Amino acid sequence: VQLQASGGGLVQTGGSLRPSCAASGSIIRFDRMGWYRQAPGKQRELVASISSGGGTYYGDSVEGRFAISRDNAKNTLYLQMNSLESDDTAVYYCHAFDGSDFYNPLDYWGQGTKVTVSS
Repeated sequence: VQLQASGGGLVQTGGSLRPSCAASGSIIRFDRMGWYRQAPGKQRELVASISSGGGTYYGDSVEGRFAISRDNAKNTLYLQMNSLESDDTAVYYCHAFDGSDFYNPLDYWGQGTKVTVSS
């Protein structure tokens, strides 16, 4: 399965973006999907994740501003980003975890989509 992220771009402070991550196959197999981001000079960090059952997690810095969702019918993961701040500037990567094989869990990564928030 390949993940293709898109939907990043340049936006002003306070604006919104909705990156998406399209999978080449079914995402039902994934126990958990998420978005990570990496800003220049910083480590990659988890922004938000969603389980196959719909349970969500958000990092403290995005809680209340971002919303993660997945559409199993379209095999797509989304990240609605509102009230964007300059600190949200980063390359955003989608991730998927397949733990169906206990002895061979698999991680999948998209190629990243760049988000730039200008003041």
